[in-house]
Amino acid sequence: MSSIEIRHIVFDIGRVLIHYDPHIPFARLIPDDAERNWFFSNVCTHDWNLEQDRGRAWADAEALLIEAHPDRIEHIRAFRRHWHEMVSHAYVESVAIMEALIQEGRDVTMLTNFAADTFKEARKLFPFLDMPRGVTVSGEIGLIKPDIAIYEKHSRDFGLSPAHTLFIDDAPANVEGARLAGWHAVLFTDPEKLKADLAAHGIAL
Repeated sequence: MSSIEIRHIVFDIGRVLIHYDPHIPFARLIPDDAERNWFFSNVCTHDWNLEQDRGRAWADAEALLIEAHPDRIEHIRAFRRHWHEMVSHAYVESVAIMEALIQEGRDVTMLTNFAADTFKEARKLFPFLDMPRGVTVSGEIGLIKPDIAIYEKHSRDFGLSPAHTLFIDDAPANVEGARLAGWHAVLFTDPEKLKADLAAHGIAL
């Protein structure tokens, strides 16, 4: 068990509290698996989508791809149009852990790579996102994980002591970024492991 007292717990959102999978709507829009995988590898790529998380407007993002792939206009525009289908459900057990921590009086905030406009939609779809003390949304501030600056900004904005902060994220690079910023961090894989990781840091549920 860690000898450091954890005073602040910071949750990532996508694939920790809510599911995210762009294949959900595109399995219908591009039924052929090989073609769909090509589309995500060459057109609406992870890196392209990440720039919206950094703050790029969707109109600019779409225009960039349409110029390069004019035969794919409808599929390119469908990415934003059908975004709500990509966040198909909450991870109920993870949400229950977060709610239990808040009910215990723990200081809980969130730090997420998320486009500003889609995060507003997510809050409507998943009201529990309003339960923590606050959130840093990458698309609102022009910084993304794992840039150390976003962890430092979150610490400043919410008055966190990095040495007493525990971060929960599903991406190894983001976990490492938090550690480089002086936080404790654990890799999320499933709720049971999260409970064990919390216990190892002196937080039993």
